[in-house]
Amino acid sequence: MNKPSFGHIFMNLAADLAKRSHCVKAQVGAVLAKDTRIISIGYNGPPSGTHNCDEEWPETGCARDSKGSCSLALHAEENAILYAVKNGTRLDGATLYTTLSPCLACARLIYSAGVKQVYYRYSYAEYKGLASDEGVDFLNRFGVATEKFVE
Repeated sequence: MNKPSFGHIFMNLAADLAKRSHCVKAQVGAVLAKDTRIISIGYNGPPSGTHNCDEEWPETGCARDSKGSCSLALHAEENAILYAVKNGTRLDGATLYTTLSPCLACARLIYSAGVKQVYYRYSYAEYKGLASDEGVDFLNRFGVATEKFVE
């Protein structure tokens, strides 16, 4: 019997979590793990208890900020990190699996939280039409091994 690796399980879970997102524009999921254990999960959307974009603005989604991003949403990585911190979970040495490579702001948060490795399925730069994946470049530059997940 051919068993999937934990990396595949975590990345598939991130993809399933993305389906929980209420964002009209993009659905992103994230899983934080240590060794073979899940320590936190997240998906993109507005802060818990505020509203659901797909219900309030089903055609357009929430208002855009000056960079064309959701003005109300937390990114999947932010939600996973914030949930872990809120519950007293240490992130030093954790690995992050996310369906979209981290933006620069999330990369700074990932680095500061002590995450040691990041795997992503799709490129944020390609999604946003940017020249490079600034978040990936930042993380690799400062010692957080970040790479595209090999299926």
